[in-house]
Amino acid sequence: QVQLVESGGGLVQAGGSLRLSCAASGLTVSRYSMGWFRQAPGKEREFVAGINWNGGNPYYPDSVKGRFTFSRDNAKNTVYLQMDSLKPEDTAVYYCGATRFPNAEGIMRKGDGMDYWGKGTLVTVSS
Repeated sequence: QVQLVESGGGLVQAGGSLRLSCAASGLTVSRYSMGWFRQAPGKEREFVAGINWNGGNPYYPDSVKGRFTFSRDNAKNTVYLQMDSLKPEDTAVYYCGATRFPNAEGIMRKGDGMDYWGKGTLVTVSS
């Protein structure tokens, strides 16, 4: 059974940092395209960071580029999202997703298309 478990969310002041973790079981993160997504109250889920399993660098939307960093620890079977220079508009529930699709950037940028999802972790950025 596949499980993706996010952690690391919390309350932080604007300009601060948080690091989210997504621990996987039942799948190997190095063999899946992995992504981070978020959903703010009253808004649709949106893509924030991802990486294709078949190589390449992480990719980001313009809204977080330069502030968020995706990383993967294959030994721990865990992916991370380092979030710096946080803004109040970053407030959302953050989700981890995984898909077998090798070139997943296109579907990730649509905010969907994952085979598996975590339950999310709440990030609140105060002004």
